[in-house]
Amino acid sequence: MSDIKKIISELSIKPKFIHNDFSNFIPGKTPVFYSGPYWDNEEVQMALEGFLTGKWLSSGEYVYKFEKKFVKRFNTKYGVMVNSGSSANLVMIGAIKKVLKWEDGDEIIVSPVGFPTTIAPIVQHNLVPVFIDIEFDTLNFDVDLIEEKITDKTKAIFLSPVLGNPPNMDKLMSLCEKYNIEMILDGCDSLGTKWENKLLVEYSLAWSNSFFPSHHITTGEGGMVSSNNAEIISTARSMAWWGRDCYCVGPANLLPNGSCGNRFDDWLPNYDGVMDHKYIFTNLGYNLKPLDFQGAIGLAQMGKVDEIHIKRRNAKKVLSKIIEDNLDVYVPKELNKAETSWFGTPIVCDNKEYKTRLVNHLERHKIQTRNYFAGNILLHPGYSNLGKWGDYPLSNEVLNKVFFIGSAPHYTPEVFTYIEKIIKDFK
Repeated sequence: MSDIKKIISELSIKPKFIHNDFSNFIPGKTPVFYSGPYWDNEEVQMALEGFLTGKWLSSGEYVYKFEKKFVKRFNTKYGVMVNSGSSANLVMIGAIKKVLKWEDGDEIIVSPVGFPTTIAPIVQHNLVPVFIDIEFDTLNFDVDLIEEKITDKTKAIFLSPVLGNPPNMDKLMSLCEKYNIEMILDGCDSLGTKWENKLLVEYSLAWSNSFFPSHHITTGEGGMVSSNNAEIISTARSMAWWGRDCYCVGPANLLPNGSCGNRFDDWLPNYDGVMDHKYIFTNLGYNLKPLDFQGAIGLAQMGKVDEIHIKRRNAKKVLSKIIEDNLDVYVPKELNKAETSWFGTPIVCDNKEYKTRLVNHLERHKIQTRNYFAGNILLHPGYSNLGKWGDYPLSNEVLNKVFFIGSAPHYTPEVFTYIEKIIKDFK
């Protein structure tokens, strides 16, 4: 064992971080976070190993290995890691637009309810979001309303399953087939979710993921774009790497003449001289690369994917029963063909007053709550020019009636008992 690895292995570190350590849970004093990193010494050691032994502090071998392991686990051929889930959506939409030759003004169908980073990339790439009002059974867009919004400019449906829970995928894919449009997945909340025993990603042209600390697996920050279309991923990688033309990753990045074998060649048609392929730019790009130690953390997290999926589903099941047995609310459920990897436990109240009192009660007792993110995005100043918020009546009710608590994999029986007590105390 090298000296560095010996140092790493001998580090005295608590086996659990504060976010996922309820071994000394004190009811009423220990915060019950809605989510948080589910990791232990393994991730810490891998982060240090990636930081201290990697050949590169920026994206390098560990990122490359994580990409390979991630896409294999989730039945996809290609993937590129970026610095956040938001960045993943940005380069994914941009890459798809370029590869499929979409034009400015083409339309993408999307829900107005959720997180703005599903909407923003559509606008940033000069495409048009077409909004579909939600239904309260799943809180997703109402699939039955989509067909009337499809035009000759419609290119895709951009699905972001609410808290990981999908709508009726049979109906959705039937529309895609009927009108020859693509299904794109914002999978940041739904890692591991299935429909009819197939991962949601297998229904998608491309999909994004987030590795923010509250998500299913984490690298601190980070995201991934995945697809079976190699050109989409190579274009997304280019956009995330300043727009450069060279896509060498992993060992190929270290070859003297690049993986193309023509690294030093006449690459520019209007320049009479030799250019290094690493500095040829074919796309408008950004710098959205992750750090190599984040890839190392991701490698460790991959060993916990199945455990996290099971624990999140169990937490949602237990909390749903506690909530519906003791409160006058509705808890959305998965459809018959779905197997949801729950990001949280949604709660739908009858009115704003009841929701406000319940949220205040839970927060007062250190049980963390969250609105379903932005609610109707069209109510927000930065997005109000995209449509009339009044055209989406059910979406407008989300902030008044809906919130969620956790379905975190680190909840213990003591935590569930405490949540049950606090909910039973609500008047």
